[in-house]
Amino acid sequence: MKFPKIQKKILKSVLLCSSLLFPVFASAEVLDNIIAIVEDDVILENELQKEVSTIEQRITASKSQMPPLSILRRQVLERMIVDKLQRQLAEKAGINVSEDALNSSAADIARRNNMNLEEFRLELEKQGMNYAGFLDNLKNEIVVNELRGREIGGRIKVTDREVEHYLETQGKAGEELAQYHLGHILIALPEGASASAIQKAQAKADEVVKKLRAGQDFTQTAMSESNDGNALKGGDLGWRTLRDMPTLFVNEVGKLRQGGISEPLRSPSGFHIIKMLEIKGLAEGHSIVKTKVRHILIKTNELVDDAEASRRAWALKERVTSGDDFSALARAHSDDKGSAIKGGSLDWVEPGVLVKPFEEAMSKLKINEISDPVQTQFGWHLIQVLDRENRDNSAEFKKNQVRDAIRKRKIEEETELWMRKLRDEAFVEIYTNRL
Repeated sequence: MKFPKIQKKILKSVLLCSSLLFPVFASAEVLDNIIAIVEDDVILENELQKEVSTIEQRITASKSQMPPLSILRRQVLERMIVDKLQRQLAEKAGINVSEDALNSSAADIARRNNMNLEEFRLELEKQGMNYAGFLDNLKNEIVVNELRGREIGGRIKVTDREVEHYLETQGKAGEELAQYHLGHILIALPEGASASAIQKAQAKADEVVKKLRAGQDFTQTAMSESNDGNALKGGDLGWRTLRDMPTLFVNEVGKLRQGGISEPLRSPSGFHIIKMLEIKGLAEGHSIVKTKVRHILIKTNELVDDAEASRRAWALKERVTSGDDFSALARAHSDDKGSAIKGGSLDWVEPGVLVKPFEEAMSKLKINEISDPVQTQFGWHLIQVLDRENRDNSAEFKKNQVRDAIRKRKIEEETELWMRKLRDEAFVEIYTNRL
């Protein structure tokens, strides 16, 4: 049975209150602590306060001015609402993260910080962060990213024509590109906003621009007024090239000098205000080392276990070292049938094409040198590097960069619209008297 929106709202409130009140009358105290109802779930005062305290610590550490508490609580609550809606949707879609995958992701983060997992945990605790809380946030981030990938990623296509059009209109490959450090404020509009709502948002955006140009602090204003996900970071979008920006920003950025504030820019999400925080040049140019390589692969199977495959690879190494022809041995013994008929040749390969253990071993070899057996997920390899050369691939590299950047820009734009729609269409009731 489907209910009209107002009936659905009443029904959800009744169901929520029933589930909270009837089992134990003491639950009335829990109900009093509810800040917001989000679909069939709630956000409690202690949950909000915990998030607010975390954000306050970050703002203090960054030496930024703290916004009024009421505004900070509102911003944090909105972020929590959208986060909860995404997690609810992910749960319905059956998206989950195993403990092994979670620990692996945590270990990767620790490794990028030059620590093992235990050292990383101790460092977090030293900074006043709970490791269990860190894992919970990491799990949530992985789940939400998977959800967004399913909901948005498959819809994003970048055509060759789009890449060519960018290169035609934004400059030739190899030219210097500027990098821009941007600040951003969004005055949001709900989907299908009325004319009066649009007019009101426009007036607010105009007033914000006026105050910023008069010297009002941008970071503080973003924290207080922006409806964007970066609001609690002071609206900081970081460093971007033109190809990394939303399409809406590209023309405006070219007109701004350092410190400049744009006019409000209209999009389906609302009115955007950008500030040029810094500008710097970036010389574009790229070359790669290509390697001409061949190999012999011994796979494992029901008859050949890992030890036997390794033994056979070592035996082939001894034969090559003793003077047997590598190509002939590859044709006779390699389990990579595609390269075996070519004497084991993989021809010229670029960085990143081959699996990591193979590429790492290959990069250490001198010309004509033969490796010891190298294990990958495919089996055991003997590798010989025949030649290397440094090639200028600036044009192709630039095309790939542009393609990746256009895709990233489209994903950002679609994500913003998707999240706004998710929020607008959800049942959310906020107890404003408790904020």
